[in-house]
Amino acid sequence: MFAPQSSEQRATKKARTSESSGAHTDSSNHNTTVDLGDQTCGSPRWIGKGLSCVCMKRKGTYERICMNLTPLQEKRLQRLKHRVNVYFDGSRCEHQEALRALWYATYPDKELSDLVSDQWKEMGWQGKDPSTDFRGAGFISLENLLFFAKTFSRLLNKQFGNRSTWEYPFAVAGVNITFMIIQMLDLQSSKTRTFARAVFVQMLSEDEWAFDLLYCVAFMLMDKQWLERNASYMEFNEVLKSTRAALERELLMDDVLRIEDMPSYSLLG
Repeated sequence: MFAPQSSEQRATKKARTSESSGAHTDSSNHNTTVDLGDQTCGSPRWIGKGLSCVCMKRKGTYERICMNLTPLQEKRLQRLKHRVNVYFDGSRCEHQEALRALWYATYPDKELSDLVSDQWKEMGWQGKDPSTDFRGAGFISLENLLFFAKTFSRLLNKQFGNRSTWEYPFAVAGVNITFMIIQMLDLQSSKTRTFARAVFVQMLSEDEWAFDLLYCVAFMLMDKQWLERNASYMEFNEVLKSTRAALERELLMDDVLRIEDMPSYSLLG
């Protein structure tokens, strides 16, 4: 139900402006809607963020953003883009090992019978073969899940909060969060066209794992909103949409220069 689109579907989506179906489509087809007022090139707000040039129209509709990347920023951005473009391939040993690692990070005391097994449904995959759920999000979505599982295990184990009667499927939700962040940061584009991406590139120069940390923040924020809304399974799209909007607002705050500066980073504590 929440599976990201394939590369062909993404190409088709770019050619039209109407909203299409899919778990992420409610949140992946817009730029930041925060009202940035009359700030223009050279604004102290953006100089403070280290942006060399920022140009815009009013009300968050962007005319142009120009930014000179440092060699380190360019290197790390290209490395991240390479990760984004790697498709999951079940025949590759390293991809198989990453799946096994995810299983044992989540269920350290439970033996996995096979890479194709009904056991995967326990983790929130849609079927017994998790490889069919990656689709457009690619291998990086598995890397994100594994990073989260190894670093912040509380959400996996459901050890806090009043859980909803209708719980979201953890694994597939995680894949959709990866896809949402890729769209929010416009990582498929060759140029920086949004403030969210411009600010994130600055964060990337501070921490090579900024994308993975942002993913963890997004997951915890999504879970928090899910609980606050007492959301149902059918409301996942709306929760994901509001999560993206909240992330965009935080990225554009004056004093947010690193992932750790985002207010929602405290959810990882």
